[in-house]
Formats: sequence, C-alpha cells, structure tokens
Amino acid sequence: MAVLRALVVDDASFVRDLVRRTLRQSFPVFEVTEAPNGRRAQSLMSRTRFDLILCDWEMPEMSGLELLQWMRGEDNYRQVPFIMITSRGDKSHVVEAVREGVSEYLGKPFSPEGLTKKVIKVMGRTLRDAMASRGVAPTGPEVFRDSASILTQKPVAEPAAPASSGPRAGRSGKLVVAAIRFADGVLKCVIKDVSLTEVRVIAKRDQSFPGILDQAVVDMELEEGRVARLNGYVHQLQAVDKRQDTDFVSVTVRLVDDDPAKLADLSHFIAGFRR
Repeated sequence: MAVLRALVVDDASFVRDLVRRTLRQSFPVFEVTEAPNGRRAQSLMSRTRFDLILCDWEMPEMSGLELLQWMRGEDNYRQVPFIMITSRGDKSHVVEAVREGVSEYLGKPFSPEGLTKKVIKVMGRTLRDAMASRGVAPTGPEVFRDSASILTQKPVAEPAAPASSGPRAGRSGKLVVAAIRFADGVLKCVIKDVSLTEVRVIAKRDQSFPGILDQAVVDMELEEGRVARLNGYVHQLQAVDKRQDTDFVSVTVRLVDDDPAKLADLSHFIAGFRR
C-alpha cells in the first residue's frame, strides 16, 4: 500500500513513464501522479500534498524552475524534496537551480540506478521509515543495468565519415556533427537526416552504442555556439552497409519534446540543414 506521494512533471510522456516505472519498481510505497507541465503540476499540488517532486526544466506553459520558485514560496512545500531532471547540465543552470532551492539535480539521459540513488539521497529517513512500515526491502541496484556516471558535456570531436555512405553535408558543405548522450556514455556521430519527430545519425562502430528504446539526448550545435538538447529514445539501430564487418552504424532517435522553444530551434536547424 502506498504511503508516500510523488509527482512526476515532464512534457515527454516517455520520460514520465520511465520515472514512474523506476519509482514503482524500486519503492512500492510511492503513489505516483504525472503532470505534462508546471502549470498542471501547480494545480495538482494545490489540491494534494506530495512528498517528492521530480521535474523537468524546459516545459511549455510553466518551466520546472518557475514551479520550483513557486513551491519554495508555499509553506506546505518549503521543505519538500525537488529533483530537477533535465538535459541542461551546464554549470550556470545548476547554480541557478541550487539558488532557487533545488534538492538534487539529475542530468538526462539517466539510468534507473542513477534516479534511485537521487531519490534515496533526498528522501532519507522518510523513505526508509515508509519502506520499513510496510515491510518492504529496497530493491538493490543489481536489478538495474550497470551504468557509468551520467555525462552532460557538449558535442565532442567530429568522427570520420564513411566513404561510400557518408552523412549529408550541412549548409556550409561541412559535416554536421552531433552527439547522442545515453546512460552509459556519449556517441559521437554526424547527422544524416533530421525532422521534427526524429534524428538519424551515422556513427563509427568502435564506440559504445545505446540499446533499442534506451533514453537518449541528442546534442546539436546551433548558431552562435548554442546547443540544442533534444530528448528522445532510440528507435532503430542499423548497419550502414549490407555486410557484417561494416564500420558504421545508423542510429535513429525518436524525439519526444513538446516544448515550443525547442521545436522552434529544431525547425530553424532543419531549414539550414536542408539548404
């Protein structure tokens, strides 16, 4: 029987589902409620008191930071743990979230084990007592896939392109470099095609690859040095050449963001990419 209430706030249903399943599998004492944006979360929090908030930063209508600022001004929520789960991993954003009272910061993409550790850290004795009261032992990390620390760096050096099946050149005639971050590392790649719903890249085979349906963040460099961080999941892995010893692999990531600002950036990128 659930004795604690958690609210998962993210505009991507895929991410909400992953967080919900991780909480339920690891901590069956949680009753999990979902919200697609900060405005809906605020409405739910005004009617029901939650013991834990797990929230994305970039969302339509009300961002995660705005929700955090609001709840820290409410007597009922001043001390409630707030975990910011976001692809914004640069120092300035972390500092800003800490200044506003965030309890913990978890970068996308994340592993179930990484999320579990953050929840244990912020909930502490409250979670242990709730588990003990129901005679439930915490689910050990062995049920999760082994993973390295979450990496949140920007795209790194450009990989070599295949001679026969090279990626499409961008507007300047150069290869368009990207990076796919997933729970076990970063995949260096070049963009083959992009739309508002998916990104297809080519990467050298000698790297570590994510699995089908794994959560992923695609980092694409925009103008003026800005980086678009697009949330999604791995939809397809395919050999570039029809031979077993091919040196390159095509990876398709289905995008799940519903944030107007991100979609605007992506539309602008697509327009330049296809010129």
